[in-house]
Amino acid sequence: MRGNLEFQYPWLLILLALLPVYAFLHGRIGKLSALRFPSADIARAAGASARAAAGRLLMFLRLFTIALAIVALAGPRFANDHTETQASGVDIMLALDLSWSMMAVDMGPPREHISRYDIASSVLEDFVRKRPSDRMGLIVFSGVPYLASPLTLNHDWLVENLHRMHIGLIRDLGTAIGDAAAASAKRLKGIKDSKSRIIILLTDGDNNKGEIDPIPAAEIAAALGVKVYTIGIGIEQPCQLPRFNPATGKLQLDANGFAIPSSLTLQPANYDVLGKMSAISNAKFYRATNRHKASTTTSIASKKRKSSCGALLRIARSSNGRFWLRLACSP
Repeated sequence: MRGNLEFQYPWLLILLALLPVYAFLHGRIGKLSALRFPSADIARAAGASARAAAGRLLMFLRLFTIALAIVALAGPRFANDHTETQASGVDIMLALDLSWSMMAVDMGPPREHISRYDIASSVLEDFVRKRPSDRMGLIVFSGVPYLASPLTLNHDWLVENLHRMHIGLIRDLGTAIGDAAAASAKRLKGIKDSKSRIIILLTDGDNNKGEIDPIPAAEIAAALGVKVYTIGIGIEQPCQLPRFNPATGKLQLDANGFAIPSSLTLQPANYDVLGKMSAISNAKFYRATNRHKASTTTSIASKKRKSSCGALLRIARSSNGRFWLRLACSP
């Protein structure tokens, strides 16, 4: 939103250019008045300089008042313009895994300390910013799912909530993929004007918690007309889970700047379930073993439902001519 000062009758401002001419002519027109004094000392004592200063002040005030009146007549007003994004009819719920295994640093160079979660959240942010006309929401899950953002066109607010997330934020450990998919489908269920309903679920593990298994959750989504695109994060070999602070989601590094490994070894997940979830809802499953593949697969999933971006520019004008007129008439 931007506020700009504009005038309803800007041509009246030309009259301001006549004020210097008026001041010049006022000082030249007319005969000079004179008084006879028997002595020059009496004339000097009359304080001619003081009267001249007072005359100049009155002239300035007169010109200033006229200038304010001209500005008021020109109709000054503020124009506030803002852009309203029109919804495309494509509604997308993003489901992001916050389980501890997402802290693994197997998708980037060792020195960069980029975890699976760092890559997944960064890719989701890019995805959100590239689709401004789609309503999007965010569900994060570990042992239980939580709504981080309802469906909205305010993507800045959604990304701000995404930045607040970190591994360890959810105290319930585990990976409840089925519950997250069911919760996402429930959020999409109530959208009546939706042309397309999509879930994009990013996870690196097997379903080991929750009340609903992934397959029944996908069946529920399919019955509601929701497509479930799943993305499996992580490499195809065992790796060590690094130590981190659950209160902040930050890795613990040694004196040489390397991540300190824990005693827990992560095994590659069985992604067959994710593939079945996508097949049931007539969507697709993708694997992402590095940042590039994660970004590519998310983009491919989004292109399955293209949207037409629309925007309306609305301008609200508020006149403040009375302020200038009152200022001109004030004593």
